[in-house]
Amino acid sequence: MRHAKAEPARGDQADHDRALSPAGRAAAQRMRARLRELAIEPDVVLVSSARRTRETLDGVAFWDGQPIIDVVDGLYMAPAARMLEMLRELRETMLSVLVVGHNPGLHELALMLAAGAQERGAAHAQLEEGFPTMRAAEFLVLTPWRELKPKTTRLQRVIDPPPASAA
Repeated sequence: MRHAKAEPARGDQADHDRALSPAGRAAAQRMRARLRELAIEPDVVLVSSARRTRETLDGVAFWDGQPIIDVVDGLYMAPAARMLEMLRELRETMLSVLVVGHNPGLHELALMLAAGAQERGAAHAQLEEGFPTMRAAEFLVLTPWRELKPKTTRLQRVIDPPPASAA
């Protein structure tokens, strides 16, 4: 999941410290409703240490059973290869994971994992269009985490928050 829309940097403010914009906070709340509707409840959440990703997680979290939340400095602007390494390091007892991060790495990771598909549907087309703020891609992983690679996943769907008027 890519973080929600952030405020532009002000003056000498570090990119890492940018907060969500009002529109981003609202999108995160709408995404919370979508995730609840789809019953997406991760066992573990890997979230970048950037303020906007942590605020996004706060906005979308609805889970009754608290997932393990790991704030990871190395996810901040991480390339796809590094994120793939992090996923391969997950304990096998973790059945589902939510990564909250940044582009371009997150989009590149999603494209990489989707590349092994023999059949390409609407979700693939959405993914190829781009990975805007607050978009998520859900994959079915068909192998142990340590063996994760493109041909061991299936893109299930691309998830966007409902439009503001439909919330």
